[in-house]
Amino acid sequence: MAELVFFSGTMDSGKSTLALQTHHNHASRGRHGLLFTRNDRAGQARLSSRLGLEVDADEVDDATDFWAVVSDARSRTGHVDYLVCDEAQFYAPEQVEQLARLVDEAGIDVYAFGILADFRTRLFPGSARLVELADRVETLQVPALCWCGARATHNARTVDGRMVVEGEQVVVGDVDASAGTVAYEVLCRRHHARRMTLAAASARSGPGDTLDLA
Repeated sequence: MAELVFFSGTMDSGKSTLALQTHHNHASRGRHGLLFTRNDRAGQARLSSRLGLEVDADEVDDATDFWAVVSDARSRTGHVDYLVCDEAQFYAPEQVEQLARLVDEAGIDVYAFGILADFRTRLFPGSARLVELADRVETLQVPALCWCGARATHNARTVDGRMVVEGEQVVVGDVDASAGTVAYEVLCRRHHARRMTLAAASARSGPGDTLDLA
C-alpha cells in the first residue's frame, strides 16, 4: 500500500543525502519516480547534498500542481511509482494535500524531506501539514551537533555574523558564513535561546580562553 512519509531533521542531518539514496534504491529496482525540490542551495532545479552529490530535479514553485505534473508524466512515461520531495518545508499546505491525494487515489509512494521549524522556532506551514497528514513521520538518525557538542535541535539565522530572530521566514542561505550576508547555523535549544552562535561564543571567550559551555 502506498504511503506518505515525512523525514524531518535540522540542517546538517543528512536529509538531502537520504533523499538521493531513496531515489537510487527505488530506481535501481526498476521503479520510476520523480524528484522535486525548492530553493536548493545548488540553484534552480537541482537537488544537492552537502556530501557533494547533485542531480537534476523539478523545481517546485507557488504554481506547482503535483497532480497535474504527475498526470503529465504518466502520459509520457506510462507510470509513476514514487515521488521524492526535498526541501518540503517550503511547499504550500495545499501542495502537501495534493501529495496526500496522490498517495490515496493514485497509489504513488511519496517520500518528503524537510526541516520542521524555522530560525524563529516556528513550524513551517508545509512541515506542519506534513505532520498532520503523513502516514509516518521519521526523525533522521544522524544528529547534527551544536558547537558545544550537544545535539542540535534548532536552526539559527545570522546576518553579517549576528544571530537574528526576526525577518522573512524563507531566505535562502547556507551553513557557510562566507557564502554571503545571510547564513545558518544549527544550535542546541539552550544556545539558540541565548543567541550564542560559535562566533559569539568565541568572541566572548577571548583568545586562548576555553569556551564557556554553561
